[in-house]
Amino acid sequence: MILPFIIVIVFVIVLIFARRNAPTRDCRWREDRTGDKGALRKYHCVACGAEAYRSEGPPDRCLKGLDTPRL
Repeated sequence: MILPFIIVIVFVIVLIFARRNAPTRDCRWREDRTGDKGALRKYHCVACGAEAYRSEGPPDRCLKGLDTPRL
């Protein structure tokens, strides 16, 4: 009776840990100091082409599509 409950709990834990880094799995952020703006560092993703300006390190998720206008 307790075995199905344990299987469900293990399955949920595996799903949580498998999806933990999903938003940045393909992104590779590189710092571009030639494009800095004051205290903000410019970061460029070589995988998706997104650009970001941040003061505390590279982004922690994919930013592709944030700067494209939607209809």
